[in-house]
Formats: sequence, structure tokens, C-alpha cells
Amino acid sequence: MVCYNNIFLNVDYQPKVADFGLSKLQSRSKIDHSNFSRMRGTRGYMAPEWVYNLPITSKVDVYSYEIVLLEIVTEKSPNAMHTSYNGEIREHKRLLMLVRENVNIGTSEKSWIEEIIDPMLTDNCDKAKMELLVKVALQCVAEDKDERPTMTQVVEMLMSHEE
Repeated sequence: MVCYNNIFLNVDYQPKVADFGLSKLQSRSKIDHSNFSRMRGTRGYMAPEWVYNLPITSKVDVYSYEIVLLEIVTEKSPNAMHTSYNGEIREHKRLLMLVRENVNIGTSEKSWIEEIIDPMLTDNCDKAKMELLVKVALQCVAEDKDERPTMTQVVEMLMSHEE
């Protein structure tokens, strides 16, 4: 089995996603705090609730899942610093900042989606569907958990645009 961060490929190259469904759907005040003595998970994939010691809900898994989708679409790690070019200025940014900036600003030569997706995907993908996927993913990685959709809503958003 080959491992790419939280995605495993079996011998038939079928993807298996790991590390999701680990959120505890209980109030931290009602459980033994020794279970939460430290954060567990992969840095860059964990929702802000873990860092700020907020109640954990299923929205932490929505956050992590969409980080993985952005990683697949862009072929960039959420933990690494990536270089973006603004005229002659080079800036090093994290994945979420880089994606948000490209969606909001765009460029004159290419569409914003062409700027952020993995070049290997450019010729072989439906750019409208990729744009939708990225826009939904950005909703799912909102800092405030109340602004994030549920996974059911994510599926509905993506399926509503199927032909």
C-alpha cells in the first residue's frame, strides 16, 4: 500500500482515505479530559476548534476532508509554504491563503482555476466542476464552524451541479 499523507492506495490503486470520522461528538466538559490532553491529527488538516479548545463537532471532519480535496486539486501540501507571484513580488503563502487569494483576485492571462490546479489536471478536467469543487471546499474550511456546511450539504451542493 502506498501512502500520500492521509490517502492510501491499495495494490489495485484504489484510494482509501484515512484520518476522518475521528471527531468526538460530545461536549468536552462531559468527558474525561485525559482523552483530550493533547491534539491528535495531522497539522494543517485539523480544524481551528482543536487549537482553540472549542467543542468538537462533525464539522471538524468537514474541514479536514476539504483540506484533502484542495491538496488533491492543487497538488500542494497544506503545511508547506508555496510561492505566488504578484508582478515581480514573490510571496510565500500557505495553501488556503494561496487558494483564497486566487479565487478572489484571479489573473489576466489564465482563469483563477488554471492558476491553482495541478498542471497535470489542466487538460483532462472539467474546469467548471473544478471551480465548484474549490468554492465548496473554501466554504468548508471557514474558520468559524457555524459558517461551514455539513457533509450532507456538501454532497447536495456538488450533486446539484451534476448533469
